[in-house]
Amino acid sequence: MAMPAALPQFTVDDLYRLPDDGNRYELLHGMLLVTPQAGITHQTIAARLAGSLIATLQGEPGIQVWSPGVIEVRPGIHLEPDILVGRMPKVARWAAVREHWLAVEVSGTGSRVYDRDYKRDGYLAVGVAEVWLVDLSLEQVFVSRASGEKDVPHAGELIWRSPAGRELRVDIAALFRNVPKEE
Repeated sequence: MAMPAALPQFTVDDLYRLPDDGNRYELLHGMLLVTPQAGITHQTIAARLAGSLIATLQGEPGIQVWSPGVIEVRPGIHLEPDILVGRMPKVARWAAVREHWLAVEVSGTGSRVYDRDYKRDGYLAVGVAEVWLVDLSLEQVFVSRASGEKDVPHAGELIWRSPAGRELRVDIAALFRNVPKEE
C-alpha cells in the first residue's frame, strides 16, 4: 500500500539559515520554493518595468518600488516578487510593509510553474491587489486581480493605475523589443 510522504515544513527563520548559493529560496505556507538565478532576458524585462513604474510613481508620497521586493508573513510565508509596489513602512523590515499594490513575476523556464501555480495565488491570498506574470516565451503579461479574474492575457497594451490614480501604460511589444530570447 502506498503511503503519502510527509513534506518538511519550513519557517522564515529556517529560510534565513540556508546558504547563499545563487538560488532564490522562498516559502509559501511552509513549502520551500527554489528557483535558479535570473538570466539576462529576465533581468532586462524586470529592469524595464521597474524603471517605468519608478518614473510613473515619482513624487507620489509614501509609494515605493522595490526590485526585487519581499512579502513576509511569519512563520511560513516569504515571497520575493521581481518587482513589488507598496507603501513605505515606518520600520525598515519587510514584515512591516502592510500595503502591497502590485507584485510582478517575470517568468522564464526555471520559474514559470512556481510563479503561475503557486506564487500568484499566494500573493493574492496575502492581500496583494494585482499580480502580473510576465511570460518570456509567450511575450505576454497575464494579470490577476484580487477583486477579479485571474490570468487575463495582455499582448498589446497594459494599463495600471496607482492608488492615487497615476497611470502607467506598458506597450508589451516594446517591452520585449531588442531582448535576447531565453534558451
